[in-house]
Amino acid sequence: MAKRVGVDKWLFGTVLLLVLFGLVMVFSASAVMAKETLGSPYAFVAKQAVWALLGMLALTALMQVDYRWYNRYPVVVVSVSVTTVLLLGVFAMHGMNGAHRWIRMPGITLQPSELAKPVLVLFLAYFLQTRIHAMDDWKATILPAVLPSLLFMALIMKEPDLGTAMVCAGVTGMMLYLAGAQVRYFLIAVAAASPVMYYMLFHVAFRRARMLAFVNPELDPKGAGFHILQSLIAVGTGGVWGRGLMEGVQKLFYLPEPHTDFIFANVCEELGLVGALAIVALFVMLGYRGLRAAVLSTDPFARFLAFGITTAILIQAFFNISVVLALVPTKGITLPLISSGGTSVFITLASLGVLLNITREID
Repeated sequence: MAKRVGVDKWLFGTVLLLVLFGLVMVFSASAVMAKETLGSPYAFVAKQAVWALLGMLALTALMQVDYRWYNRYPVVVVSVSVTTVLLLGVFAMHGMNGAHRWIRMPGITLQPSELAKPVLVLFLAYFLQTRIHAMDDWKATILPAVLPSLLFMALIMKEPDLGTAMVCAGVTGMMLYLAGAQVRYFLIAVAAASPVMYYMLFHVAFRRARMLAFVNPELDPKGAGFHILQSLIAVGTGGVWGRGLMEGVQKLFYLPEPHTDFIFANVCEELGLVGALAIVALFVMLGYRGLRAAVLSTDPFARFLAFGITTAILIQAFFNISVVLALVPTKGITLPLISSGGTSVFITLASLGVLLNITREID
């Protein structure tokens, strides 16, 4: 195919709209809380704007870098090694609310689990590109392919962050399926993971409380069921058109984490069904253009890379929206490009820069 002169403008425009939408909603969701707790209504959105700007600069730079540069053994090994060290490094830091998810340095806070997702995609794209015809060999293909994923997931669950670990598992499964892995391997994986998941969900106190609250949140409306109930109140009171931007009530110290994990609930309350569907439509467009790039790529490495980057974002968005709508139990996971979170928005935009470079190679 002839080489494109420019990147996919539809994809670039969709990403830009999501970032701008996110900044507006972060300000709307956090202004009152930031004023009360930090003395300035702009505290959260200003930080998010800086990271978004840095992320857009990274996107602009990386979409000029030929994606084939990443298709090298040293790049993959260094990326996996650095990510592993960072995931281990969080345990040397002081925890916050019982979790060790961040590396704190003067003036900056990093969340290594966000880096784990694109690095896992890079490793799988590099490893699977030459093994498409050897997917029946579990010793030489399947097992080596899943080892980094298992390592990353184990460290992320230890933080603890089951939501991000599940995103990593989903991305790994989707990329193995794209490569041609047989269904029996997935059945074996589910059987092997089931006891672990059972223990993590029902023998860890706070997760067990969440599972019980998911089934019947009214049993503990001020405890484990609080997140779900407040989220559903926000979604329900928004109606079709919403209360209006900045007019939400649930963000006023009712809805937990209204600018991060539950920002979609704030969107539903203030902008209604119309605003919620607009967000979903933008993610659908992002998914369509990203998967289109994967399908049209003739280079196996580019196909796997584009597919992995796109599915990682879509799986995370699906989980976040499902939590807000009480379709799955509560878990701490952000809405990509929308929720407040510097590391998340920067890493996501940088990954999309790589995806945009791949779109240069297709018609």
